[in-house]
Amino acid sequence: MANKLLLIDDDQALTALLGEYLESQGFDISIENNPSDGIECLQKYQYDLLLLDVMMPEMDGFEVLKKIRLFSSIPVIMLTAKGDDFDKIYGLELGADDYLPKPFNQRELVARVNALLRRIDNKLGFNQPQQFTMHGIFLNESNQQVSVGENEIEMTMTEFMLLAQLMKNAGQLLSKESLSETVLGRKLSAYDRSLDMHISNIRKKLKSHGVDEVIKTVRGNGYLLQLAS
Repeated sequence: MANKLLLIDDDQALTALLGEYLESQGFDISIENNPSDGIECLQKYQYDLLLLDVMMPEMDGFEVLKKIRLFSSIPVIMLTAKGDDFDKIYGLELGADDYLPKPFNQRELVARVNALLRRIDNKLGFNQPQQFTMHGIFLNESNQQVSVGENEIEMTMTEFMLLAQLMKNAGQLLSKESLSETVLGRKLSAYDRSLDMHISNIRKKLKSHGVDEVIKTVRGNGYLLQLAS
């Protein structure tokens, strides 16, 4: 069965061309040029992944993402204008899983989409789902849930995968290069702050539930989750 994608972008000419290309690559693509209609579609129908443009006149992509994250954890790739660093960082802070600057190569977009979809299909070593408990954090790979005590913590797919890798390898330094390839599905590129922003989001969410300073940054190398004392 083809994966169902939703594209929200007000550029009708671009979305028509992009829709045709994505269909030729085997995706079931739906297009909404009005962001409010796109939000309504996500509330009514099930999609595997969302492609979301930033620059839209009625409601920009950041506002759309804020509204979507109130009711959905769907994986999101933001389409940012000219690779602006602010757009990239802000989108990741709001819960986007990845971003791609315009103009982009269509093959690159498909590669990013497939990388995210592979994570959803549990192809990162979750063939035998495990459960981890550390620092009061409970992570369950089988239903992809994270909780502290009785409180479930909402995480994006990328945040969940990063935390799972850190907990699975607690006490070990995981390089940014290895995390990028394992979790983001691509080689780490220069000046790419995606991992830093995802880690920052995880830290904030854990801290809001009383778990602080358990993920350490090893400057210039990567991250590690401290072993529980």
